Amino acid sequence: MPSLKEVRNKIVSVSSTMQITSAMKMVSAAKLKRAQDAVIQMRPYAQRLKAIMENASAGMDANENRYIRKSKQGPVLIIPISSNRGLAGAFNTNIIKKTHALIRETFDGREITVLPIGKKVHDAFRKTRFVISGQDLPHHNNELIDRLNYSKTSEFAQRIINVFLSKQFDEVVLVYNQFKNAAVQITVNETLLPFDIKTSAEKSSSVNADYIFEPDPAYLIQELIPRALKTQLYKALLDSQASEHGARMTAMHKATDNAKSMLTELKISYNKARQASITKEILEIVGGAEALNG
Repeated sequence: MPSLKEVRNKIVSVSSTMQITSAMKMVSAAKLKRAQDAVIQMRPYAQRLKAIMENASAGMDANENRYIRKSKQGPVLIIPISSNRGLAGAFNTNIIKKTHALIRETFDGREITVLPIGKKVHDAFRKTRFVISGQDLPHHNNELIDRLNYSKTSEFAQRIINVFLSKQFDEVVLVYNQFKNAAVQITVNETLLPFDIKTSAEKSSSVNADYIFEPDPAYLIQELIPRALKTQLYKALLDSQASEHGARMTAMHKATDNAKSMLTELKISYNKARQASITKEILEIVGGAEALNG
């Protein structure tokens, strides 16, 4: 049985840990509300803008639209989005596993380049051959997560668009956690480029709006598709941010509950050890008294 001092030190340590995890849970809960509101407000706009561009691009081919590319056998750029900090359960691990699964299964045999956003996924791929660096695309993109805003995201997305248009890559894929609720985040992969267009069959099964373009459709598409792509990336970052806060809040809630259970067990152990110590002292006093009487 451990000594009273050892159990007392453990109680103090677990109590301090429980205070930290409880505080982190409350901070994440406050941040989650803002992040959740932001992604919920962004989703309808992003989805509708993408749907309009898909319908408008359906009648164009790769010669008219530079963002459409029929060949998808060349180099692939994978952009996994994680967080800069841990203590968020399986949030970052799921992104890393999903990226490795894409490399092994979906894009096996093709030239792969990984452009990480977030410190955790950057550290995971830092020592592999996949991390990208250079002037065209930056090596470190951690600031996008800490200070998320549309302006910086737009600049980053434009650099991705530029390398695609220069035909350095045939496909650009996002990997991120899609926010569902505070307890559930779905790890998804989403094609950013080339821009998808609806086939005739797909258009007939969906709502096909008859748009009147002014000026001509080609000009509008070339202007609006980059905006749709930037919005798509920004929505993915907002989804990832909300998912991170939800995952961290859930993880810290479980950690706080575990600390409470451990604290209860330690207090029981402390009381047992204290009782045993008192009993031992009483027995020693009684034994000494009996020896003196004898």
